Amino acid sequence: MRIHHLPYQDPGVPDVRSGTRFLVWLGRNQLGGQLRSLGWGLLHFAALAALPLAVGRAVQAVVDRSGSALGWSAALIAALGGAIALGDTMLHRTAVTNWITAAARVQQLLARRTAALGSVLTQRVAAGEVVAVSTGDVEKIGWFVEALSRFLAAALSLVLVCVGLVVYAPALGWVVAAGMPVLALAALPLLPRATRRADAQREKAGYATELASDTVAGLRVLRGIGGEELFLGRYRAASQEVRTAAVRSARMWALIAAIQVVLPGLMLIAVVVYGAGLAADGRISVGELVTVYSAVALTAYPLRHFEEIAMAFSFSRPSARRAARVLALSRTDPAEAGQQLPKGELYDPVTGLRAPEGLLTAVVCGDPDAAGRLAERLGGHPAGPDQESGGADEKATTARPAAEEHASVRLGGVPLDGLPLDLARTAVLVQDKDPVLLSGTLRELLDVPSSGSVPVDEALAAARCGDVLDALAQASPDGGGDPMATRITERGRSLSGGQRQRLALARSLVTDPQVLVLDEPTSAVDSHTEARVAESVRRLRAGRTTVVLASSPLLLDVADRVVLVHEGRVAAVGTHRALLRDEPRYRAVVTRETEDEKDDRESASGRGRVEMEEPA
Repeated sequence: MRIHHLPYQDPGVPDVRSGTRFLVWLGRNQLGGQLRSLGWGLLHFAALAALPLAVGRAVQAVVDRSGSALGWSAALIAALGGAIALGDTMLHRTAVTNWITAAARVQQLLARRTAALGSVLTQRVAAGEVVAVSTGDVEKIGWFVEALSRFLAAALSLVLVCVGLVVYAPALGWVVAAGMPVLALAALPLLPRATRRADAQREKAGYATELASDTVAGLRVLRGIGGEELFLGRYRAASQEVRTAAVRSARMWALIAAIQVVLPGLMLIAVVVYGAGLAADGRISVGELVTVYSAVALTAYPLRHFEEIAMAFSFSRPSARRAARVLALSRTDPAEAGQQLPKGELYDPVTGLRAPEGLLTAVVCGDPDAAGRLAERLGGHPAGPDQESGGADEKATTARPAAEEHASVRLGGVPLDGLPLDLARTAVLVQDKDPVLLSGTLRELLDVPSSGSVPVDEALAAARCGDVLDALAQASPDGGGDPMATRITERGRSLSGGQRQRLALARSLVTDPQVLVLDEPTSAVDSHTEARVAESVRRLRAGRTTVVLASSPLLLDVADRVVLVHEGRVAAVGTHRALLRDEPRYRAVVTRETEDEKDDRESASGRGRVEMEEPA
């Protein structure tokens, strides 16, 4: 796999039984790249290992005053230098390719799993951990895949060095061959402790990331209650714990690195002392001593790859374990595959809201944020653990059991978060108060999956998009006046807020879901247009379940039933006019009536009754 072939057409089915198995599966899928990297690595390290032999022959040629031998040795050194440069360049190229392609494979797997899980992901995995898996953990997994081929090439080159020295100079070669395994495995007893300290550091870093995410998400609420310093203090303490854990981990890895420097140095001293004695006794030549010395000195470079692979594996295994845990999550059980689209009443067990099938239900909330959260929940996104702090509506629900607090909305008695994602999206569509319009032509914008029952022109007419079409026709690039061919800029920035809302509403009407949830769909529209939109939506959605979260009397008046949600629970149900007459809390939200205005109105009403009762 090459970088220009990314992304993968099919990233495969990972082995998620454990982090180690996931790494093995990933390496198996990178086999071609690993073999290429191993081949270039062997060229690099083998040429590096042969360089001392060429240098030793050159020194011996000088001692023997042989010009031809010196010339051949110089040519060999030059050839080995070219091989070292070529091998190093291609090794780096192929190793980095392995890193990038492995990281891309993991990211594709995570992205597909996230899309398949939907809101279920954040219910089962904390938001901070999801961020850590998709960023830092992916890099650590890629690091191990990259380092693996370099390590194998370095290990094979050390074996070749030991065998070559035993054949070339047995008296010194056996010393090197006996000491090399000690050098390679000396840090092994320290790895478990280093791994534990690295794991502790990552756990604390993940908690700090999660805490930062929660703080940023709730910053508006924290400012409202003056709690910024409290949460900043918590994050400050968590970051200090991360720093302390990082220092403890770094000390252990510094000790391992020191061992990788000290032991080869001691071995080099032993070889020089012993070899000098052998040379003085005439048992080896000066050239042989130089060759063995150079070979032992150069082994420090491949030995460093033993430290690198130990670090890469220690850091990547927990990362792979976390990635495997996310990839192992499933939205539904296999037995639920093939489940039919449920029909019936939409019911939210958290608030007690019921939206009967085939009716237009309007919902009034005193808190706009609570309305937004309710809209998300009606779309099958129950509040996760990181969404529990917030407005008054949520605080009022703290007395309820945790299971009920995060219970899924049910359609026809079936939990939405238990349905396959595509089935859940077919059943319920949520249009939030700030809908996003993707860049492209109007025709492309309205080319969405739909039932086919609502033509585009009917949806545009129901959303009262006539003036929008006229404006787009004037901006038509070919001058033909076709508004459907006019491009809409990113997020619909070329349109006004009301125009964006109406086009988004038309898109939702074209989709024609079984249940349509609209959160303040006409908040940026003038009252005359809003009244016409309300009537058109009611007529077009006849026989379909529609839920509108709004506080506009023009929308509420056309609804079949109106539900007042107060402090997180359904407080009253009725028609708009009946609730306006009989429910003070509803009247306060819809008419924006203050307490002083209420007192003045009641006083005026009382005076009027007294005047009517007095005789003329």
